[in-house]
Amino acid sequence: MTQPSEHDDKTEARPRIDRSVKRLIGGIVPANMAIFAVWGAVTGILLPLQIEGIDPANKVANLAIVTSIGALAAMIAQPVAGMLSDRTRSRFGRRAPFIVGGALIGGLALVGMAVGNTLVHIAIAWIIVQVAYNFAQGPLSAILPDRIPRAVRGTFSAMAGLGVMLGAFGGQVLGASLAEAIPTAYLLLAGIALVVLTLFVVLNPDRSSTDLVPARFSLRGFLRTFWVNPVAHPDFAWAFAGRLLLYTGYFVAVGYQLYILQDYIGLGDSAAAMIPMFGLISMAGLLIATVVSGPLSDRIGRRKVFVFASSALVGIAMLVPLFMPTVGGWILFSVISALGFGMFQAVDTALISEVLPSDESFAKDLGVVNIAGTLPQTVAPAVAGLIILVGGYAALFPIGLALAVLGALAVAPIKSVR
Repeated sequence: MTQPSEHDDKTEARPRIDRSVKRLIGGIVPANMAIFAVWGAVTGILLPLQIEGIDPANKVANLAIVTSIGALAAMIAQPVAGMLSDRTRSRFGRRAPFIVGGALIGGLALVGMAVGNTLVHIAIAWIIVQVAYNFAQGPLSAILPDRIPRAVRGTFSAMAGLGVMLGAFGGQVLGASLAEAIPTAYLLLAGIALVVLTLFVVLNPDRSSTDLVPARFSLRGFLRTFWVNPVAHPDFAWAFAGRLLLYTGYFVAVGYQLYILQDYIGLGDSAAAMIPMFGLISMAGLLIATVVSGPLSDRIGRRKVFVFASSALVGIAMLVPLFMPTVGGWILFSVISALGFGMFQAVDTALISEVLPSDESFAKDLGVVNIAGTLPQTVAPAVAGLIILVGGYAALFPIGLALAVLGALAVAPIKSVR
């Protein structure tokens, strides 16, 4: 049974935006920041430093192993969390228990990583972190189709994207600033995420779902949690492919930034100290692209043109360090790639919300498509590690460019969104 929504009137061109929607639009920024600060700090700085400290000679291969295992856990977790939250009946609504519970368990797992001193210990803790925070992230993303009017979904998407990227880059800044105090960084990330996500739920209460009748459980239905038929829903499949490709192209370089700066740019041990500067530069480009692109896409009623432009910018950015393996080249890369990825992030969620297969399974379907966003950020170091082992650091950039272009081409066949 579909949860009714006062905001789901497709025929109303300019629905009244009440205070609850305004709070959600404002609140999604810190909520996403809290989660993605974990991904930015851990995958970008803290985890590579921990693994390097255990076995410096094999850091690339070991990082690839740990992040691959974590990526598999993330891929499974989000659709399962979405399916479970779609079926959850509580006086707090369908999403809130998972958002708060995921933040709590994920925080405890980060504490486990803080005291990890072996590859196995760190890998196990990282798997729990991935599962827990993805159990929070999947239901959190379902707020857009659940409670946001179509006319402002581009704006909400832009704010959500702003939170994602501010969190990712802010996490890198925090991780780099505490590179000599890794346990402290983990404790801060755990505490911030728990407090922010709990406040988000408290300040943006959902309607009770106790009166809704859950669909009957079946094993076949559970297995379909991981699947949306691309033949029956081609627009959804193309949107999934576009996000997967462009995210992978972007994070194959950005997700491996520490080792690139150490070994390719030649900064060595000073690389971690430089990351806050690159993070701040990227956040400036991100902010400009996001706050302009989301509202503008709402105004002109188009999404795909922004995806094409973002792909072009990310592709151009990949050429810079290929021909300028210097600090100046990496600064240019940071600016241009942030402009492109910020533009993509601002409109992509809104685009996807308009091609979801069913309004009865928002969270499950978003959990499936969120694999395309979360998986690249966690598996990119593994992919990059394999590329480096075969072709060296320089091989990352043409591959990143190709993936970005393919991501834009994948969005072109979508018919239900302009």
